[in-house]
Amino acid sequence: MAPAPTIKESAAGLYRTHDGLGPWPYRGKVAAVGIGHSPTARRWDGTPDTAIGAQTIAAIRTAIKDAGVDAGEIDLLVMDCKTTAGGSPWPVGEAVPKEVVEQFVSSSDPLDGVAQLSPQWLLLNLPELSGVKLVILATECISMVLAASAEAVGRGLGTTCVAVKAWHNLAGRYGVRGATAESVQTGNAKYGVHGYGVAGTNCFGIATQFRRYLHKYGKTREMMAPFVVNSRDNGLLFPEGYWAQHSPTPITIDDYVHARPIAEPANLLDNDLPIHAAAAYVITTSERAIDLRHRPAYVLGHAGTGVVDGESYTGVAPRSTMQTLEEAEDLAAATARRVYESAQVTAADLAFENCYDGFSFLHPFHIEGFGYAGIRPGEALDLYQTDISISGPHPVSPSGGNIGGGRTRWWSHTDSIQQIQLRAGKRQITQPATVGLSGGFTQDWNNFIVWSQTPDGP
Repeated sequence: MAPAPTIKESAAGLYRTHDGLGPWPYRGKVAAVGIGHSPTARRWDGTPDTAIGAQTIAAIRTAIKDAGVDAGEIDLLVMDCKTTAGGSPWPVGEAVPKEVVEQFVSSSDPLDGVAQLSPQWLLLNLPELSGVKLVILATECISMVLAASAEAVGRGLGTTCVAVKAWHNLAGRYGVRGATAESVQTGNAKYGVHGYGVAGTNCFGIATQFRRYLHKYGKTREMMAPFVVNSRDNGLLFPEGYWAQHSPTPITIDDYVHARPIAEPANLLDNDLPIHAAAAYVITTSERAIDLRHRPAYVLGHAGTGVVDGESYTGVAPRSTMQTLEEAEDLAAATARRVYESAQVTAADLAFENCYDGFSFLHPFHIEGFGYAGIRPGEALDLYQTDISISGPHPVSPSGGNIGGGRTRWWSHTDSIQQIQLRAGKRQITQPATVGLSGGFTQDWNNFIVWSQTPDGP
């Protein structure tokens, strides 16, 4: 019997969150080679075969098969144990259905595989991963998981890695649970964005920033319409996406302009849709990647923003009760500096971008920080009025992002890898997909990766 793998409880030491670190020392020496997605659903239907653990197992097995490696070769697992951002917790005191418990090999926690994931549970239920020697626990989203995976492989902590993230969505209205369901906010929560009479309206803070953005730069909310419409169009070309699978209907500019208001100026279509799904990626050394099934998507560099304090990795706190537009802009610019320094590329080298858009208003802040297509602060909405499609000169979010595929935060990475590998199908951009960018999530807490068709980059 193989010895139990070492479990590293934090990935905090694997992130690049400061200026002046220089080129990534493993530039071009790490590559993505396999991708796996589970089916998507709006919510868990309560059956064992669609529990988040089953979805995760399916995604991992698909990624390994897609890469063309043997499951026994996997020696590193990087994952996030949380499968909810807090909006869909398991009801307190409710028992897990017996048929779900009986479907899997149980760990010590009955919620494993249902409303969370532990490495112990995953490995018990994936016995073919017999070669895993190290498990690294990342946090929050797939951008953190993938950045940690690339760094770990670069450092030699493993040679063939599975990076995995899952999101469950249980019955009930997402986010309107616990304190946010109460009519009166108490404790520290009353001083934050949920204390302004908008309990449950998660987009309130970003909407406030964007209202300031429109005033500062003389833009209108309607100028966001082409981005949201384009994102849904691209998402409908993503076979694994929620809208492609369950409601394959485009939206129009008129649909966007007249959508139900949520938090002025944000409306329903500015908010991503919580869904139930899992995704996995195989990351390996460039030497190993050459012999595998698909063209390698080489990692030129990664970097981001956040606060690393020992084993803790969290977002940058705002100066007051909520982040201002100017803080968001400064943080986005800082992220871009670090990413470009790490990968040794410039904005002019990017053939496409897949920046985070969980709330649509986050996207312009990101691409302005990166200077994509030569834009400066206040010019993203002007870019949206041009041809931003996959056939245009500056493809914007060819993945469709969260807006086009559902709330997962991974469509951007899957599309970027597939663009580089020339297997994005109907989403393949017409420009040569030589170098691309993907990552998220918010300006204060994020990681981005630069992908390339060649290990040497542009």
